[in-house]
Amino acid sequence: MDEKKFLDSLVPEYITSDTSSQIRLMRDLSIRIFKPYIQREGIALELGSEIGYMSEKIAELICGIDIVDGSEEFLDKVKQRNIMNAEYFCSLFEEYDPGVKYDYVFMSHVLEHLVDVRVILSKVKNEFLHMGGYLFITVPNARALSRQLARHMGFIDNLYDLTENDIRGGHRRVYDRITLNRDIENAGFEIVAQGGILFKPFADFQMEQLIDDKFLKEEHLEGLYKLGNEYPDMCADLYAICRIKN
Repeated sequence: MDEKKFLDSLVPEYITSDTSSQIRLMRDLSIRIFKPYIQREGIALELGSEIGYMSEKIAELICGIDIVDGSEEFLDKVKQRNIMNAEYFCSLFEEYDPGVKYDYVFMSHVLEHLVDVRVILSKVKNEFLHMGGYLFITVPNARALSRQLARHMGFIDNLYDLTENDIRGGHRRVYDRITLNRDIENAGFEIVAQGGILFKPFADFQMEQLIDDKFLKEEHLEGLYKLGNEYPDMCADLYAICRIKN
């Protein structure tokens, strides 16, 4: 299948993602972690927009943002948010040629979707990111406690197998910290900070129900966030903040 058609086929899976309390929580925590590294006068590139919840949050922190996605349908959803300091480009990442370099590049839940991670990270390093700028990455975690629980319950045989949810979401691989670090470092980046986002004992739909039913209150969610700092390998997502290696 043509890659752009493949991306368009994923739109129904993500169309309501910003109504999900679990997904909003994860995106908000990502921004909380990244914010200390971001200066207002900076210019950002977001590779992969989904339907724009993260785009909107990033745009609030900076001077301007260029949003690139291979799906016109995804971009149409982002445009409905009327982000005043954003420009939009429908392009595969391999083909995007901005003619400028950025202070920040955001790849939120992107690496697991790519056909060739090395090609895109090389392009980020050589064409997209200023020397001294930051690359922000988040990916789902193969070793999340919820995934380990699913294995012991017999729902999956291997933590690194693609589940039905992974396939439905267009994932092509599953990362742990070792494999994520390897891809980042092999591409010529150094990791400034890394860790896990949200200690996650249950599946997304279960976490969402617990949040929506107010069983998990703000203090519980804050506790799970802080617990994730102690046990990053059991978190829902992994993050890495990177710079080009000198």
